[in-house]
Amino acid sequence: MGSMGETEAQHMGSIGHSLWDLWGKLRHSLRAGKPHCFSPPCVGWGLSFGAVVGVKKKTKVIKNSINPVWNEGFEWDLKGVALDLGSELCVVVKDHETVGRNRFLGEARVPLRDVLSSPSLAASYDVPLLDSKKQSTGASLILQVSYSPPPGAAPLFPPPTPPEAAPAAVAESDTLTGNAGAPRGDASPIAHPTAARDPQQPPCLPPRAEVATEEEGEDQAVTGDETEPPSSGPPGSEPPSVPHRPPAPRGRGVKRRRSSPKKPLSNKPQDFQIRVRVIEARQLPGVNIRPVVKVTAAGQTKRTRIRKGNSPLFDETFFFNVFESPAELFDVPVFITVLDSRSFRMDAVIGEFRMDVESIYSEPKHAILRRWLLLSDPEDFTAGAKGYLKVSLLVLGPGDEAPVEKKDVSEDKEDIEGNLLRPTGVTLRGAQFCLKIFKAEDLPQMDDAVMDNVRQIFGFESNKKNLVDPFVEVSFAGKTLYSRILEKNANPQWNQCLMLPVMFPSMCEKMRIRVTDWDRLTHNDVVGTAYLCMSKISAPGGELEDAFPALTKPLKATDLDDGLGFLPTFGPCYVNLYGSPREFTGFPDPYEALNLGKGEGVAYRGRVLLELETKLAEHGELKVEDICADDILRVEKYLRRRKYSLFAAFYSATMLQDVDDAIQFEVSIGNYGNKFDNTCLPLASTTQYSRAVFDGCQYYYLPWGNVKPVVVLSSYWEDISYRTDTQNLLQHAADRLEANLERVHLALKANGAPGELESLAAQLMDDVIADCSVPLPDVLGKAASTHLDQNLYRFRSTNLEQMVRAALRLKHEELSLPAVLEQAEDWLCRLRAMAEEPQNSLPDVVIWMLRGEKRVAYARVPAREVLYSQSGPNCCGRNCGKLQTIFLKYPQEEAMGPRIPAQIRVQLWFGLSVNEKEFNQYAEGKLSVFAETYENQTKLALVGNWGTTGLTYPKYSDVTGKIKLPKDSFRPSTGWTWAGDWFICPEKTMLHEADAGHLSFVEEVFENQVRLPGGQWIHMSDAYTDVNGEKVLPKDEIECPPGWKWEDVEWDTDLNRAVDEKGWEYGITIPPDRRPKAWVPAEKMYHTNRRRRWVRLRSRDLAQMETVRKHKQDEQDGEGWEYASLLGWRFHLRPRRTDAFRRRRWRRRMEPLERTGAAAVFALEGALGGMTDDKSDDGKSVSTLSFGVNRPTISCIFDYGNRYHLRCYMYQARDLAAMDKDSFSDPYAIVSFLHQSQKTVVIKNTLNPTWDQTLIFYEIEIFGDPKNVSDCPPSIVVEIYDHDTYGADEFMGRCVCRPSLQRAPRLSWHPVLKGGRNVGELLAAFELIQREKPAVHHIPGFENELSSALDELCAPALFYEGLLRWSEDSDLPYPPPQREPNIFMVPQGIKPVLQRTAIEILAWGLRNLKSYQLASVTSPSLLVECGGQLVQSCVIKNVKKNPNFDVCVLFMEVRLPSESLYSPPIIIKIIDNRPFGRRPVVGQCTIRSLEEFYCDPYGEETDGAQEQADDVSLTPRDDVLIDIDDKEPLLPTQLVEGVTSSALINPPASRSEPQEEEFIDWWSKFYASTGEREKCGSYLEKGFDTLQVYETELERVEAFEQLSDFCHTFRLYRGRVQDANDDPSVVGEFKGSFKIYPLPDDPRVPLPPRQFHQLPARGPQECLVRVYIIRAFGLQPKDANGKCDPYVKISVGKKSINDQENYLPSTLEPVFGKMFELSCTLPLEKDLKVTLYDYDLLSKDEKIGETVIDLENRFLSKYGARCGLPQTYCISGPNQWRDQLRPSQLLHLFSLQHHYKAPTYTSDRLIFREQEYILSELAHVIWGWGR
Repeated sequence: MGSMGETEAQHMGSIGHSLWDLWGKLRHSLRAGKPHCFSPPCVGWGLSFGAVVGVKKKTKVIKNSINPVWNEGFEWDLKGVALDLGSELCVVVKDHETVGRNRFLGEARVPLRDVLSSPSLAASYDVPLLDSKKQSTGASLILQVSYSPPPGAAPLFPPPTPPEAAPAAVAESDTLTGNAGAPRGDASPIAHPTAARDPQQPPCLPPRAEVATEEEGEDQAVTGDETEPPSSGPPGSEPPSVPHRPPAPRGRGVKRRRSSPKKPLSNKPQDFQIRVRVIEARQLPGVNIRPVVKVTAAGQTKRTRIRKGNSPLFDETFFFNVFESPAELFDVPVFITVLDSRSFRMDAVIGEFRMDVESIYSEPKHAILRRWLLLSDPEDFTAGAKGYLKVSLLVLGPGDEAPVEKKDVSEDKEDIEGNLLRPTGVTLRGAQFCLKIFKAEDLPQMDDAVMDNVRQIFGFESNKKNLVDPFVEVSFAGKTLYSRILEKNANPQWNQCLMLPVMFPSMCEKMRIRVTDWDRLTHNDVVGTAYLCMSKISAPGGELEDAFPALTKPLKATDLDDGLGFLPTFGPCYVNLYGSPREFTGFPDPYEALNLGKGEGVAYRGRVLLELETKLAEHGELKVEDICADDILRVEKYLRRRKYSLFAAFYSATMLQDVDDAIQFEVSIGNYGNKFDNTCLPLASTTQYSRAVFDGCQYYYLPWGNVKPVVVLSSYWEDISYRTDTQNLLQHAADRLEANLERVHLALKANGAPGELESLAAQLMDDVIADCSVPLPDVLGKAASTHLDQNLYRFRSTNLEQMVRAALRLKHEELSLPAVLEQAEDWLCRLRAMAEEPQNSLPDVVIWMLRGEKRVAYARVPAREVLYSQSGPNCCGRNCGKLQTIFLKYPQEEAMGPRIPAQIRVQLWFGLSVNEKEFNQYAEGKLSVFAETYENQTKLALVGNWGTTGLTYPKYSDVTGKIKLPKDSFRPSTGWTWAGDWFICPEKTMLHEADAGHLSFVEEVFENQVRLPGGQWIHMSDAYTDVNGEKVLPKDEIECPPGWKWEDVEWDTDLNRAVDEKGWEYGITIPPDRRPKAWVPAEKMYHTNRRRRWVRLRSRDLAQMETVRKHKQDEQDGEGWEYASLLGWRFHLRPRRTDAFRRRRWRRRMEPLERTGAAAVFALEGALGGMTDDKSDDGKSVSTLSFGVNRPTISCIFDYGNRYHLRCYMYQARDLAAMDKDSFSDPYAIVSFLHQSQKTVVIKNTLNPTWDQTLIFYEIEIFGDPKNVSDCPPSIVVEIYDHDTYGADEFMGRCVCRPSLQRAPRLSWHPVLKGGRNVGELLAAFELIQREKPAVHHIPGFENELSSALDELCAPALFYEGLLRWSEDSDLPYPPPQREPNIFMVPQGIKPVLQRTAIEILAWGLRNLKSYQLASVTSPSLLVECGGQLVQSCVIKNVKKNPNFDVCVLFMEVRLPSESLYSPPIIIKIIDNRPFGRRPVVGQCTIRSLEEFYCDPYGEETDGAQEQADDVSLTPRDDVLIDIDDKEPLLPTQLVEGVTSSALINPPASRSEPQEEEFIDWWSKFYASTGEREKCGSYLEKGFDTLQVYETELERVEAFEQLSDFCHTFRLYRGRVQDANDDPSVVGEFKGSFKIYPLPDDPRVPLPPRQFHQLPARGPQECLVRVYIIRAFGLQPKDANGKCDPYVKISVGKKSINDQENYLPSTLEPVFGKMFELSCTLPLEKDLKVTLYDYDLLSKDEKIGETVIDLENRFLSKYGARCGLPQTYCISGPNQWRDQLRPSQLLHLFSLQHHYKAPTYTSDRLIFREQEYILSELAHVIWGWGR
């Protein structure tokens, strides 16, 4: 393998001709005391022999052994020259490396004197191995050598008869060699019977099959030096080495065969391609680095894009094409270097990996695919690992096919160490992970309870809490271990230690810990999954860097030891498991993926007590052991629990949808508070059920009024305040730094004054210094602190100190603001990383919304965010005791979708029960507890009176009617006292009918019929029911409720459903059901039931509002009964004839005593819930009475609320997504604020709507402290929808905004998001005004609690009522002006200041329009919209004959904002004028930024882009990219049918210097211009002109304005995007431009001059196009030989030239040197397409690539991009003047364009612009483009 297996062969003495045989073994002598000379056990050995003529031989590789035995024989042919006594044999032993050079281990020189002096010409040796300093390594080599002298040679001794043993031994060694694999490079037919030539190998290369022996093939399968035992094998087992076949018995006819010598590598140059794909990197060292990967191969260097972070993703591929001989190329190294792009020093190298080309080529398929490289310091291999890089490497020779890269499934298993390539000399330390798994708790039920129920029937004890059989599965780096299975145990104690060997530093980031439920028959179910991240529980050390990495040079990693590094360590600490909801069902779990760790878990599923230790050990074992008793006792000190209290007050629940059942909220933390799980401790963890009320516009809300539900939970956890305090301190510092950074960025965006920016930067520095100077809570003295706590404390403290020093230095040094901001961004990243706490044993608080008995949506709140701390306000959670807005989300929903399940405002406080009194400072309102009982009565069947006679339930009971609860059985809890007497309080959900909140409502009733056996339909007994089958009044007896009026005169049958023509739908009743479960529109003979829906619309009568109030008051003044046919049926307020049961709710309020305050709420747990048993361990009380019966209902009551007035100034939106097929949308916005929402008007057919509308929320009541409201006001949610005439409106995007409490806020842009992507912007402002008078409420129990509910029910009506009373409210600003009734505009003080503005539109033409609805676009016109104005162009009569507009200049006057920040976009619509008046929009374009089109109308030069067509004819011109000599054709001319192609441009002029012309041609000029002096001859010496060769397209040259100075090219789009990631389809181009300038406000002042004038000719123009194709670079190979056979194809319109016959074979950098000539008509054929194809003899030619040049832009540009303009005027030679206009004509045209006087010529001088130029001097004037 070239340099990989390089050995030495030396000869000392004379030369002879001999045959040698030898075999040997290596013995490692431990007595020598130098084991360091050998690599770890996972190594390969190579033994090489050298002899006289320098022929090298190699043994096979013996793996994983320091005492290898080869038993191989070799022969040398000495070419007839005999040996003398001074001859020596040199043996070199090397450590075999799969990748990289083999490592030298030792050498031995064997003197051959003993062989020659032996009578048998054979001898045995035991020679010591010496290192490079000729010192003994402690190892010895055993070998046998024999010699056969050449015929006629004089023997030194008489030749004896050789013993019989020698041939037998040789035969045996051959046999062994055949089994174990041939030595590299000399495979014999016997030794390697399967070593056939690889059919893909080129004939001039050595057969590479000999390179990879069987041993090496196995070595490649186990990548790197480390062999990892499979997880299924016994722990700690080493992979066995390849067994040797026993020696074959020697039989007759077995001849000894000679090994063929290794074929040397070819010296013939060939084509090779080296491909390097850089995929990703991990664990790169450094802080806030920006890595870039540099790949160097074969003298070429290429770089990736710059990425950010320590684990960047690159995914870039590089191609290196070389033409070299294998002998030279295979020794060439490939360098893959990772650098930090932010460092300009020499030590910017992060890490490097080197390997030679032969190493890659010798792999199977000549490729190393998707393998990890271990990076190292190129100058110091002992510095250890410097990160990891994932790459694919390929070396393709002639005939090689590139293998397909496939992502292996094993890649997802984190088995990185098993896929790792390590460089020679870099060693990874062996380490042993000891993961101690002590126990788990709170595991949910996982098995069915069928057998448990059977046991219960037969009287055995049953425990449904233990229906789980858990075991733990731990995976890391491809290795997996399992704990024992503990059956029927929800709180298992494994007490086992799992030992995993790893190489450290490990590449794998995560250790997966999975608790699984074992099932005997079915597959195992995962309980939950958690991960330990190595980067969070370990530190490499040496991470601190200087504050200015670009200015100072830090120490090397070997010198820098900051004492902060530590190996992975964790615990003892609990790890929480999250996943799907805990409650067990027998059905498949729809959220099972959450238990696998995929996505955010929605429920707590238990926790596991773990401890991780890491020990450095060279030989690790994979095993499971039991933990000793001492360790179990030692862990007890970490398990001390303390009581925690959680308080949650729900202030509002809004934006509800799908509210077909009552709503309640459940709060839980850990295993405390789960309502449905019978393994959980039952607690009062839910709010009371409430029925949602419509908000009058879009959503529903829960009408809690001034009585807010409260949930209080007690739980028991470990006290980890020293961890959470640190976390919150760091989080506070990070939040403040982020807010300061945002302020600085906003000031930069607003072009703030330098002084303001400096003060903001100084404030940022001061805050960083102050926050980072706060000492962290000391964990070193805490008894329960772990090793990780102590290591993290040192790490964080040192980092903070360094940040303070850097900030002080930055503050006192004058540095630019960008440098300060960059440093601040780095600090923010570091603070965020340090704020993560791996040992967080406090579970998250989970809030669930329940609809009926079904879980709908959830939110997870980290406990530390609401945790109270005694250490200070900065140690408390950021939301501790604060009111926060939380958007619930559906399970498995990654980003906020089109529907928000609910928006809740909730106050959370969590703290130790000893700190409960501290809660008083956060409490708002009056906390109250209601004792409640139900009074039950029944109606006697005969008498009809209500009473208790015949009542089967207690007279006073709980809500279920089963438990007796008389009023006198209640006693106040400790710290509480009665407030008032018992009062009747109807269930609040009964107060709200289905029409609550609606301004209009559709009353419905279902008419039901049943079929008689004869087939006749008759009415059922329940002829009229509701949709659920409950009996209702007949439709004719239904009266319109008070406060409503009928809109429909009569009842109508609803036919807008799946029904027949009479409205019937049919079904079949299957007993025991009472009605069909499904309905169909078509009648069948077997149908037994049918029904139809009758509907009638009613609407609110605003004139009867007082009647409604009176009616509701009368209802409440009644006795408060609610009725039902039977207990358990649904109750209703109004009595019916069928009712046989009624009840009413009695309540009595308790309030806390003054001395305890609001904290008394925490003492309630269990007080109203019956007896508790305190004998259970861990302080967990087990209730002996069902909590669902009489749990305490806690409320927070406000006796007044703050009244607010909200104005939403909705001005405009831009860049919205197209939702309709016509490329546009019909957007409107829904604005939601608390329990109210309103809509804007619909703007038709636009993606940039300007609503200019103010939405007024007349009165909104917000409870709580006004200061808290001003600090954190409720969020405003703006959702934009596309209005559709048919079907549901489509969601376009959403933005969450914050209202301002300042008067007249400024409009600002808010991002519109959809699924986490930005889909537009909204320009709006929101003003929240606090009213002067608060709203006064009454405390329940003293007065009625109905008034607030009434106000909420009538909120929409109150809005209009408020408008009528507006004049009475003096504390509100005047209402904005109305555009239409109740449609308010944005007032002048807030609306952007508008200015008269002129927009001139140059509508030049349309190009490349695609067909629309299968018909081509033939008669398009242009519609331009901006600022609410629009202008339309004339119609292009026939786009195929002339796609330009007849009238090119359009003018529109609009009022645009004077601030460009608010400028609306320009919208271009292309309309096709079709027969019968159809005018569809066939394309559109939005021009977002108008700044580049603003101009000064009074500028000195109006527009240099204008050209004149009258004086100088714009005849066809040359389109030349690069000048080429016109004297001689570069290659013979080609003729294509119908198209001429010539390399001759002008007839040759007379040659004054014929000899000089032989040497000076166009190529000389070209090479002189590109700097290739050796090729240009004497061109430069003659002083001739050179070319300007641009490195990029002319369109990208900044000085040429993209050649769009005359007109721009705007792409036209059409249609909605189906996939969010797709780009909309391009359907054409619009050629045009805009000029925008202000107009005087006074209309009497004359208008500025027009900007577009003197336009070129608009009609089609015939042009001659000459295309000069010089050469191409870096083409991608298309053939198997790594090359391609390129040729050129040129096309314009329908004309094309195909130069296939003149393809250039086998090249990637062809030199064409041709000129192609063809004609075209502009603008019909404007796109010149130059395509390169690869010629293939048998198959279809393959396209290499193409480029498209817009000829029209070059033709019309003022920069003259039609022809290269020479620097001097020559009439012949390489610099001949080629432009169709002579210099005098160009000067004349220039003067016309700029309105100058025409130049005047005299005999010897020129007068232009009042200056004289002597013509003889003009020879030196340089003429540039456009002059």
